[in-house]
Amino acid sequence: MLTGMQIAVLGGDARQLEIIRKLTELDAKISLVGFEQLDHAFTGATKEKLDEVDFSMMDAIILPVPGTNLQGEIDTIFSNEKITLTEEIVSETPEHCTIYSGISNAYLDQIMSSTNRKLVQLFERDDVAIYNSIPTVEGTIMMAIQHTDFTIHGSDIVILGLGRVGMSVARTFHHLGGRVKVGVRKSEHLARVTEMGLVPFHLDDLEKEVENCDICINTIPVHIVKAGVIAKMPAHTLIIDLASKPGGTDFRYAEKRGIKALLAPGLPGIVAPKTAGQILANVLCQLLEEDFDSGKESSS
Repeated sequence: MLTGMQIAVLGGDARQLEIIRKLTELDAKISLVGFEQLDHAFTGATKEKLDEVDFSMMDAIILPVPGTNLQGEIDTIFSNEKITLTEEIVSETPEHCTIYSGISNAYLDQIMSSTNRKLVQLFERDDVAIYNSIPTVEGTIMMAIQHTDFTIHGSDIVILGLGRVGMSVARTFHHLGGRVKVGVRKSEHLARVTEMGLVPFHLDDLEKEVENCDICINTIPVHIVKAGVIAKMPAHTLIIDLASKPGGTDFRYAEKRGIKALLAPGLPGIVAPKTAGQILANVLCQLLEEDFDSGKESSS
């Protein structure tokens, strides 16, 4: 239980509702910022403006999956008001206050460093990333079906990267009958792709490997699907970029060539927000309980 714990939830999308629901079940006291347009009420949760929150009382701050942008602004679908996490706000919190986010960036890292606060990136955890790959794969299948006039079965599919998302995407598209090739760099990943019964290739050969590609799915968060690669693709190729913004694709050149390229980060929050929110809520509440229990032990 989280009885007595005070938590600020700042902005977000429908996934945050599952987190709030779980926190209230565990009896935490919650300040909701950026939820003015939310009709649903949660017992133990209070809607507040950012400047109304007493951050000196907060044991934890929960940010949305994307965290903030590079100016500290936080996206929310439940309010039209701008929410900005500043160094001043974080410095007001007690020293034990932990900030939770899906991912981080240079802005958040700098604030955590200057205020000496702990930041937990949920998507750095293998369990969260692996569970989250399930709705990501389903969303990728949905996009592939919506934006092509051919079946996945029998299509030539190039997948870039064999991380936690890449592995799930490769396996599923193979089971759907796609002819899957996976581009990687590490020798152990080449071996793993072979063990999975798929066709591996080194990313140095990417331009050659996309010459007959029907669907290219990128999971690598660096600029890898460059103009030279896109120039080698057939005109009907669909590019789905699952990497975090700004993705790894030259979208300008793809548009110039008439190739459809879709940037699709955050698919779980779009196609299955309830499931994606439950995944985050379960792990987050476990971490909060551990922190809360250890805090009580140290103060006793």
